[in-house]
Amino acid sequence: MSLMRKLGWVYAVMFLAIAALRYIPGLEQEGYVFGLFSLQLHDDLLHASSALWAALAALRSSWATRFYFRLFGLVYFFDGIVGLIFGEAYLDLGIFRHGPQDYSWAHKIGANIPHILIGGVAILIGFALSRKYDVDA
Repeated sequence: MSLMRKLGWVYAVMFLAIAALRYIPGLEQEGYVFGLFSLQLHDDLLHASSALWAALAALRSSWATRFYFRLFGLVYFFDGIVGLIFGEAYLDLGIFRHGPQDYSWAHKIGANIPHILIGGVAILIGFALSRKYDVDA
């Protein structure tokens, strides 16, 4: 199994774990996971869909996994940037449902840094790391 496909499985497991966080007793307090993140059912479905996409790509080929990292990384990274700037992002349709929000910078950073980091790493994997390794068809 290629490195790309192994990393695809890492992302699949990571997103499946993120989707399950709300359902682990003791992790959610007053509607916030770890007291920081407000996750709703639609967030869980987005995270589970990301896990499924990563798993299907990893099952298919290194090329499909590279495509996943490139497209997913860009979409997820820019979702975090939009959330950082406007307080609401687009993947959960928050910017469209609620418009820009005047949250504190601490809230904006805490809520969006995970998206920026996860998306940024995916971009690096898809565009930089994948060039160092042969990609099967």
